[in-house]
Amino acid sequence: MRAVDRPGGSSSDFDLNPNVVLPDTRVLRPAAVLVPVTEKGEVILTKRSAHLKHHPGQIAFPGGRQDPGDANLEQAALRETEEEIGLPRSRVEILGSLGVHETVTGYSVAPFLALVDGTVPLRPEEGEVDEIFRVPFPHVTDSRRFRVESRFWRGQRRHYYTVPFGPYYIWGATARILRGLAERIGE
Repeated sequence: MRAVDRPGGSSSDFDLNPNVVLPDTRVLRPAAVLVPVTEKGEVILTKRSAHLKHHPGQIAFPGGRQDPGDANLEQAALRETEEEIGLPRSRVEILGSLGVHETVTGYSVAPFLALVDGTVPLRPEEGEVDEIFRVPFPHVTDSRRFRVESRFWRGQRRHYYTVPFGPYYIWGATARILRGLAERIGE
């Protein structure tokens, strides 16, 4: 897990779309996610509820917006993880932060790589999470497993990374953060 010691730059949902011009006046909202890895070498991911207004049914890390009561982004990631999947902070060891990721939805997401106790029974938060599942760490940290795909979004073709696993279509910000981790490990 020494990948957090290696330099890693920020990333963006726009990385594969160089023709997109972002306004200098944009204001990004702070958010944080936990990239939880168990001692057995599994990354814990969630499938968001199909009933959510934003990103329904998508694969995501546990995490979300920084609330006023959060001392910092790391605390936001820990709070959101506990709320969404029932993983207590006392069972999480933060290893370090990965590069900040800008999303197309206007967030500046701070991902925190963490070693977590994989024996803790997890429970999905009923309103936000449909499913919690695990993916082998080597699967999502092997750059050769990633593909670039595209679709039309807001009238333009948008390219993005994917790293499918079984029935799970891991794409967008989640795949881009994992791709950044894979690049750091591969260095």
